[in-house]
Amino acid sequence: MKVILIVLDSVGIGAAPDAADYGDSGSATLQHIAETVGGLKLPTFGKLGLGNIRPDFPIAGILPSEKPLALFGMMQEVSIGKDTITGHWEICGLEINPGFHNFPMEFPSFPPELLAEFERATGRPIIGNKAASGIAIIDELAEEHTRTGAWIAYTSADSVMQLAAHNDVIPLDELYAGCEIARKLCDPLKVGRVIARPFIGKPGAYERTEDRRDYAFTPEEPLITERLFDAGVPVYAVGKIEDIVAHRGITESIHSGNTEGSQKVVEQFMQKEGDGFIFANFIDFDMLYGHRRDPEGYARALQQTDEWLAAFLPILGKDDVLMLTADHGNDPTFAGTDHTREYVPLLVFQPELPGKDLGIRNGFYDIAQSIAARFRLPELPRGASFLNL
Repeated sequence: MKVILIVLDSVGIGAAPDAADYGDSGSATLQHIAETVGGLKLPTFGKLGLGNIRPDFPIAGILPSEKPLALFGMMQEVSIGKDTITGHWEICGLEINPGFHNFPMEFPSFPPELLAEFERATGRPIIGNKAASGIAIIDELAEEHTRTGAWIAYTSADSVMQLAAHNDVIPLDELYAGCEIARKLCDPLKVGRVIARPFIGKPGAYERTEDRRDYAFTPEEPLITERLFDAGVPVYAVGKIEDIVAHRGITESIHSGNTEGSQKVVEQFMQKEGDGFIFANFIDFDMLYGHRRDPEGYARALQQTDEWLAAFLPILGKDDVLMLTADHGNDPTFAGTDHTREYVPLLVFQPELPGKDLGIRNGFYDIAQSIAARFRLPELPRGASFLNL
C-alpha cells in the first residue's frame, strides 16, 4: 500500500474567511486563472471532483461531475501565515501559532546585528536588504554583485531570508554554506526559511537555476514524516519536501527542481516494494507562474499535470491512496507578487471507492490525521481523519 500526497504548490480555490487580515480579500487562484484564459481544460481533475468543491464559486471550464471519482472538499488553514513552511507543516500535523517572524518589507529589512555577524562569518558584504521579487532584484543588483562579490539578500511577505548569487561569482558550495550560517543566525528570530537562489546568465538575460535549496526552521514537535519513519513506514520525499521538513523522517529523497521532474520521481518511488508514504511538491505553479503573475503559464502547467494524472491514476493499486491539495494560494491576477490566503482544494482518490463530499475541513492537519489512520498509527494531537479504514 502506498499513500501519495502531492502538494500543488499555491493552487488555491478562493479567499479564506480571514483573507482580509492578510490584504488578500478577493483572491481566488483557480477561479481567476480560469476567467483569464477563457476556461480551464482539466478533464482528469474534473472527473476526480475539482468542479464539485465550490458550487458557490465555480471554476470556468470545470463542470461538477455527476459521479466524482474522489473524495472532494476544501481546507481552511488555522495557522498564522500564508507561506510554504506554515502550509506544509500544518499539512504534516502542526499548528503554527504564533506565526513565524516576518522581516519588514521596506529597506532595511534585516536587523543590523544579524547582517554584521553574517558578513563577518562569510567575509562578504550584503546588498539588497529589502523585500523584492527574485528576478527583479537580480536584474537590479547583479552587476554590482558581480563587481563586488557581495551577497544579494532580500525578503518577501513570507518569513524568509533569501540569498541570491551568480554561480560564477559565488560557487554553489559557498552559497549553500552561507545559507547554513544565515539559518543559524535566523533561528532565534523564528524565521521560517532561508533560501539559496543561484542564478546564471549575463545582463538582460539572467535566469535562476534549479539548484535552489530551502533551509527550514526546525519544528518543535514531530511531523507526520517522523511519526511514520519511527513506526517503520518508508517515507519518500520528492522535490523540495526534504528541505521543508528540515530533513526529518525521510527514508529517501530525490530533490527534483521542477514539476515534470517531480512527476517522474513519484512514478519511480511507486515502483518500491511494500508500503510507503510518497510526499511530493509540484513547484512550478508557484515558482514560475504565481510569483511571476503569469496566469496563462499557470493554466498550461495545470493542464500538464492533468495529463500526467490521467496516466498516473491507472497504476494505483486498490489499496493505494492519492491525496491532492495545496499549501496556500498565489493568485497571478492579484496585486503584488506574494502568496494569497485562500482555501485549498482537497481531492482523495482510492481505486474502486466512490467519491463523496468532505465539506470544509478546519485545519490542513486533517491530512496528517488521515495518513496516520491509514497506516494505523496512534491518533495525532490535531485533526479528524476523512478516511474510513
